[in-house]
Amino acid sequence: MINILPENLSVGIIGVIIGAAILLFGRKLFWLFVAALGFAVGIEIADYFIHDPPVWMTLVAALGLGILGALLAIMLQKLAIGIAGFVAGGRLALALMAAFFVDYTNYRGITFVIGGILGALLLLALFDWVLIILSSVEGAHLIGNAIVLPHTGWVIVFCALTSVGIIFQGSILRRSRAAD
Repeated sequence: MINILPENLSVGIIGVIIGAAILLFGRKLFWLFVAALGFAVGIEIADYFIHDPPVWMTLVAALGLGILGALLAIMLQKLAIGIAGFVAGGRLALALMAAFFVDYTNYRGITFVIGGILGALLLLALFDWVLIILSSVEGAHLIGNAIVLPHTGWVIVFCALTSVGIIFQGSILRRSRAAD
């Protein structure tokens, strides 16, 4: 039997579904945003521990960290906000470095830490708008990673999706504040 679908298609489909949800509703569904960050980190961590892990192992790691993130967001919201800001800020910093600098791999650790600290501080200080921006970026990143495009095309799709998420969530925020 010839397998024309990639074996990790299920991971990509789940990433797109979760990415779309947090792209559009990350501020409203904070627990889902934190769970999606855990899911995304779980996908990346599986590759660090085992070279070319089976799909089931990647899904278990991703779902486990996603569930842990959701529980953390529900039970310890301030801590979850700081951790989510740190992880999202670090991932955003890495994505920006990858988009604009060819040789950034030597600075991955420091880039992640600096971006993480800035993300955590901003999320704690300006919760609503930073959560909108970070969830839009993370949602666009999850969706973009499931799509195979040349680098320039990926950057265009990433920026377009991020803009759509910020505008959509911002309009929801303005309507909810106008109703109050």
